[in-house]
Amino acid sequence: MKYIVNEKVVLSGPPEGPLAAYIGSFTDWVNEQGFASSSLWHRVHLAACFSAWLGNQGIRLGNISSDHPAQYLRYRARRVRPQGADRAALKHLIEFLCGQGVIPPQKALPARELIPVERCAQAFEQYLRDERALATATIIYYVPFIRSFLKDRFGSGTVKRSRLRAGDVVGFVQRQAPHLHTKRAKLLTTALRSFLQYARYRGEITVDLAAAVPVVANWSMTSLPRAIEADQVRQLLASINRRTTMGCRDYAILLLWHDSVCGRVKWRFSNWMTLIGTWDG
Repeated sequence: MKYIVNEKVVLSGPPEGPLAAYIGSFTDWVNEQGFASSSLWHRVHLAACFSAWLGNQGIRLGNISSDHPAQYLRYRARRVRPQGADRAALKHLIEFLCGQGVIPPQKALPARELIPVERCAQAFEQYLRDERALATATIIYYVPFIRSFLKDRFGSGTVKRSRLRAGDVVGFVQRQAPHLHTKRAKLLTTALRSFLQYARYRGEITVDLAAAVPVVANWSMTSLPRAIEADQVRQLLASINRRTTMGCRDYAILLLWHDSVCGRVKWRFSNWMTLIGTWDG
């Protein structure tokens, strides 16, 4: 049963949880901020889902804090693909609730000091968003790969991109790719090329390390065996009835294939003509 919040927002059902009574006023507040219809719907829909989660967790209105949106988004990410605007949307909701006096003002938490790898990954993320204008979904795919690459090379120490070498790139791909689906492995290599081009653009590396990123093969028949055992070849050849025209033909074709694969094509032309001479009859 659909629930109409206003002329721009329709939900799949009535809001539930401790924030249900405030979804309508939050919708009006967000609408006044001038957001596009799609952004408005996303914020209201996320607020309704957040309220339902709070209710399922037994969290009452007076106990809601700024920690709960992060907990909810971690829970949500296991079921729905995250969007870049999710965190900002719930931040707006908390600001609205504080402004309305529904929940007490939230104390600002001290900024967490980032390790060098995280700072580097965030700078790359900002570059992808601001200068490359990539889609949020693409950025979400790329950045974790780069974070893993930097941790693999620098650990928790200082990140010096000038020290990156082709061997670091190749080794990382060789260790990671076998554990990934082909599509994920290709995303990994694409993300690495993008990051290494970014580092060169910044002047932190002078060599084109992006060219060192291995290409992930995409064989469509990787499960087929490359060869069969010698005993199996003999059994196959012995099973052919060479007293018939078709049998002689099949035997000749298989024997020629086998000898050519093994590098033993030594028969003269007259030998083959003797073997298959009955075909014309």
